[in-house]
Amino acid sequence: MLILLIRHADAGERDSAKWPDDRDRPLTSKGRKTQRRVGRLLDKLDLVPDLVLTSPWQRASQTAAILAETLALERPPMPCEPLAADPDLSRLADFVGEPVTNATIALVGHSPWLEELAAILLGGSTTALRIDLPKSGVIGIDLGELAAGSGELRFFVRPRMAR
Repeated sequence: MLILLIRHADAGERDSAKWPDDRDRPLTSKGRKTQRRVGRLLDKLDLVPDLVLTSPWQRASQTAAILAETLALERPPMPCEPLAADPDLSRLADFVGEPVTNATIALVGHSPWLEELAAILLGGSTTALRIDLPKSGVIGIDLGELAAGSGELRFFVRPRMAR
């Protein structure tokens, strides 16, 4: 199974006057444009997910929707509360399901949780690796099972690579 860890696109700076609850902060036009470019690159690389799980926060769900639209996915992104919290593999497994060898699953979420999830999957703990995942960045991890230390890094896409 290939897991795509995708950080939400640019949502600008926090502004408590506009969004008292930061979970409601939307993407900027720059973020939407960048995410479309990243989606087209994933399509060109034949990295089209079978399933997209997204944090329910506005900026992540908008990022997932752009991904689904750009890749013409048949299934809409599914909200996944564990993607808006510290990594918890057992809770995440409830959404991912049993690993399927040729499946590609995209997980759209936030920093630092996605970087910590990558560190757990690749190195066994949140402190095993330091990763700087930029907004709209994608980490591809091959997994036989959703377990600590079981992953193998397949690729890392920074959004500027999609230009």
